[in-house]
Amino acid sequence: MTLWHIISERLHAIDPDVVIYGEGWAAEAPAYPAEEIALKANTYMLDKVGAFSDNIRDAVRGPLGCENAGFMDGVAGNKENIHFGIAGGVEHPQVSVERWTNNPLQHVSYVSCHDDHCLRDRLEEATKATEKERLAMVKLAQTAVYTSQGIPFIFNGEELYRHKQGVKNSYNKPDSINAIDWTYKTTYKDLVDYYAGLAAIRHAHPGFCLGDPDLVREKLQFIEVNDPCVVAFRISGLEGIDSAKSLTVLLNGSKKAAKVEIPQGNYTVLAKNGQADAEGLGAYSGNTISAAATSATILAEN
Repeated sequence: MTLWHIISERLHAIDPDVVIYGEGWAAEAPAYPAEEIALKANTYMLDKVGAFSDNIRDAVRGPLGCENAGFMDGVAGNKENIHFGIAGGVEHPQVSVERWTNNPLQHVSYVSCHDDHCLRDRLEEATKATEKERLAMVKLAQTAVYTSQGIPFIFNGEELYRHKQGVKNSYNKPDSINAIDWTYKTTYKDLVDYYAGLAAIRHAHPGFCLGDPDLVREKLQFIEVNDPCVVAFRISGLEGIDSAKSLTVLLNGSKKAAKVEIPQGNYTVLAKNGQADAEGLGAYSGNTISAAATSATILAEN
């Protein structure tokens, strides 16, 4: 642990904006006492050092080796870990999962990376859905990542719906497995545009990255929803922080449409029905937020 304190201190002295993160797991039982090494569970003891969150990853797409695709495919039992991920891993009065960060910026939110299946291969292995349905699941999964208080991490080429021909760990495989097919930028332009829209929305709305645990506890509230495959939350009181008064998100992993009540207001629709645009998809006045099956909706209160 002391080593990482030194590394973080020296790197941030060179560049205060440097980002340090890693895999907080051991491949086998460590030789040192667990409380003395930089495991994920000890991230809260580190300064400006983050870790990949398997909490939100496993909840959204199903655990490694599991035969289902988790929340994004309508599998129940994942809501608490999604709440944990949305809150950036910090202690929160509405989150029951034990925190392992002191700051949401220590929580790296993701659904796939360089090892194990990329998201497309995961879906093709774990579901019998059509490609259209799988693309909807991808959009839903990444909306959870981009609207979390943690640092969003996207595997390279994921926005192009890349695959690795079903190979899990491809570090020692040739280009025939690892190369990105850039023609997919045209084939899956709709998906590329959605990723770009999510990135622009997060950039335009600092409310999705409060960067302070007290602010997260104060301003982020989860909306009670009976459906185990629906997560809804509202980030409010954003005057002076964001151009919007509030941000409301509905993540619907269910196979049927969902609707929840919100405060009456005038809203700009930022994402809905598989489309995302930081400039807005239209105006909405009312007291509900809805989302079609396997989709997400994001509203900004004017």
